[in-house]
Amino acid sequence: MTQNRYPLFLRFLATFGFFMLVFASAPNHALDPDEILQDPKLEKRARQISVQLRCLVCQNQSIDDSDAPLAKDLRKLVRERLQSGDTDQQVLDFVVSRYGEFALLNPRFTLHTVLLWLSPILFLMLAVFIIWRGYQQQREQSAIANQTDLTPEEQQKLEQLLAEEK
Repeated sequence: MTQNRYPLFLRFLATFGFFMLVFASAPNHALDPDEILQDPKLEKRARQISVQLRCLVCQNQSIDDSDAPLAKDLRKLVRERLQSGDTDQQVLDFVVSRYGEFALLNPRFTLHTVLLWLSPILFLMLAVFIIWRGYQQQREQSAIANQTDLTPEEQQKLEQLLAEEK
């Protein structure tokens, strides 16, 4: 009998991770068959728009992936606007005017969304500053600790203790 190199827990974890990856990568469209347009070109455009719009109920899914009733209504609205002759941009602008920039999965870079786009950079800069400042304070404290004036006897004793540690 050969002995397995990996513990049971690691094998279970690897198997679980594999299946989670497979299920997460499977397409998950919540589109009902009655929502599909007869014109394949319009349907393709509707899908491209639906992937860009956020489900306002689920918030981390597009309306194309969501089963929420509001997402279904938005999918119908997109298809109605496309059938009435709107361009893709006009449909997106209509949804944004009705629900705000939050309805877009990738918000536009405008004056209203500057803070949203720049906040990761600002947080990174703040983190770097805090780390740098902590490092500077540590160096200052270390320098102050090293500046203590020792008598020659204390200096000799310190050197002996340091030599004993090695």
